[in-house]
Amino acid sequence: MTNSHTKSRASIGLIFTALAFLFIFLLLPLVTVFVEALSKGLDVYVTALREPDAVSAIKLTLTVAAISVPLNIAFGIAAAWSIAKFDFPGKSLLITFIDLPFSVSPVVAGLVYVLLFGMQGWFGPWLREHDIQILFAVPGIVLATIFVTFPFVARELIPLMQEQGRDDEEAALSLGASGFQTFIFVTLPNIRWGLLYGVLLCNARAMGEFGAVSVVSGHLRGLTNTMPLHVEILYNEYNFTAAFAVASLLALLALVTLVLKSILEWRIGYQHGSARH
Repeated sequence: MTNSHTKSRASIGLIFTALAFLFIFLLLPLVTVFVEALSKGLDVYVTALREPDAVSAIKLTLTVAAISVPLNIAFGIAAAWSIAKFDFPGKSLLITFIDLPFSVSPVVAGLVYVLLFGMQGWFGPWLREHDIQILFAVPGIVLATIFVTFPFVARELIPLMQEQGRDDEEAALSLGASGFQTFIFVTLPNIRWGLLYGVLLCNARAMGEFGAVSVVSGHLRGLTNTMPLHVEILYNEYNFTAAFAVASLLALLALVTLVLKSILEWRIGYQHGSARH
């Protein structure tokens, strides 16, 4: 009885500690964002979001995500399919490169683009001669965002495809299906939930990226500021209400992402459970 009583008290203590941690470090800051954003009323909140620079930041964030996420989907599917379904020289090296953005600081990634495309960079003189601007413009922001987000889709699909094996594809090919038909009618349906999960994470990171984008954007207000950069500028100008108003949109994105992530995790778990039975 004593042992059981001690374990029960220990488990209650651990649960209380975990809940306290979640409240202090996750829920409290999240609630604070919305409280501060609405502290001066709904009219001020809406006005802050309708301000031209805020509208420009929101549009740019959506534009960058709309470009980078589909490109990452294409890369992630191609890379995962190659790694999981085929054997080829350099396979382990490709996996290492896919993981590279997880180990490199986003700020360092941004500096690499500056060294490549800056005025004094490797390609700077050629770009200047041909009147092509990469840095401090949308192309640079897109490139930086692609770099920091491209592992998400691939890393979600690789273990899923490896677990599924190659039997379904080999059966389809033996029955006369082409490679394209095999991918569309066999591979893609098998990975649809994992793909949606990876896309969700990729999109959330693309919209919330700060470090790499901060380096390559130039902080041109109304031109190259995404939502996270706009929040920083407003906060540095002591315009706290407007800063928290824009930040609340990112917080809402995080909440929506969390809900969808939970739904997809349940759906993937249910699918795996059904497959085992």
